[in-house]
Amino acid sequence: MSYSTKEVTDKLNISMHTLRYYEKEGLLPPVTRDKNGNREYSDLNLEQLLLIRCMRATGMSISYIKKYMEICKEGYSSVPSRKEILLLQKQILEDHKKELEENLEVVNLKLQYYQEFEKNGPTEYDRIVIKEHAALTEKLLQLLK
Repeated sequence: MSYSTKEVTDKLNISMHTLRYYEKEGLLPPVTRDKNGNREYSDLNLEQLLLIRCMRATGMSISYIKKYMEICKEGYSSVPSRKEILLLQKQILEDHKKELEENLEVVNLKLQYYQEFEKNGPTEYDRIVIKEHAALTEKLLQLLK
């Protein structure tokens, strides 16, 4: 099946500029054109673009994606290299996920702190700050170690 530029950008929710940029950077093999000179993207192109979009969303640089796409052309012999690239990116994502989870926990602790204020009202504010602040700070420091 073939897809027009508009169909690809709509399906992948990317801009035409982004699509052209990926082509210009050599992330895709040359795209075929119809008799009127319009680009025609194949299912393989769509699959490659999905992977590129995913890699970009994970923070992978264009140059690293380009390296990955280049070694894909080598066929079976490049499977270990491709796998290694994805394993490295997976580790980066796992580390980032852990950091996000820790930050979410900090936000949740702070929200609990504010809920305590709301529950007890303004007259208890100073007492809660004195009582809870040291404990909250200790919890936050342990989370961020």
